[in-house]
Amino acid sequence: MKNSDFNYDLAFSRNFGWVTKENQLQLKNSRVAIAGMGGVGGNHIITLTRLGIEKFHLADFDTFEIHNFNRQAGAMMSTLGQAKLSVMSRLALDINPNLEIKAFSEGVQEQNMDAFLNGVDIFVDGLDVYEIDIRRKVFMECHRRGIPVVTVGPVGMGGALLNFLPGQMSFDDYFGINSQQSLEEKFARFLVGLTPSFIHMKAMADISSINPKERKAPSTPMGCYLAAGIMGSEVLKILLKRGKVYAAPYSLQFDAYSNVLKKKCFWGGAKNPLFQLRLWIFKRLMKARNKK
Repeated sequence: MKNSDFNYDLAFSRNFGWVTKENQLQLKNSRVAIAGMGGVGGNHIITLTRLGIEKFHLADFDTFEIHNFNRQAGAMMSTLGQAKLSVMSRLALDINPNLEIKAFSEGVQEQNMDAFLNGVDIFVDGLDVYEIDIRRKVFMECHRRGIPVVTVGPVGMGGALLNFLPGQMSFDDYFGINSQQSLEEKFARFLVGLTPSFIHMKAMADISSINPKERKAPSTPMGCYLAAGIMGSEVLKILLKRGKVYAAPYSLQFDAYSNVLKKKCFWGGAKNPLFQLRLWIFKRLMKARNKK
């Protein structure tokens, strides 16, 4: 089939009803930046492509390996060793050959951040959970530029949502993360801020699988696909300026294992006594795990 056979209106006509034709045109012309093409980012680009968005800035430096198979949309025997960015761009273009993709094969870094964020309407976080430093820099630059940020962690068998909107609470204020902290401290603060309800812990069979020193954390395909669905809904609401959007210090977490949805608010972010309490509890859990 030739590219000339592609028909945008027909391809995304099933979106109509949930969006108007004018809404669909807005989505088509929006520009979205996604950092990371792995477990979450790979599903994010496919979800947003099927939503009808046509302009993307995509960043990833990694290649597919066998340990990616349990959750990453592009991880297959046929793609082993191939660049995640190339594979996911190819899959997205196979859905919509008219996509405009600006690729950052070195990943998002300080030296390319200006180009990566230039002209984008929204940033979607698909970075690895342990990539705290570059995530912090991207989020803070988005805050400075007034670019909305959506991050949805595939936590356990569910998804945990945080939005950072222009003029509202920043990444640093919410998580209380700074450059002097250890990776373990940054990871603890990020996870507590993202999942303050801890509802995913009921599904965990072995807490020793969380290992910040080896940069390992358990994952499920359910979490990644649910995260992409939540992300797509938030991006739609923000770009079309419709529907309720909760932003930090509010967080939302849905856990399919427990059949529970929780909304939390840490007024004052990391300075909130409840945040500090949850952080203390999480560190105790990790210490107990290390002694086993």
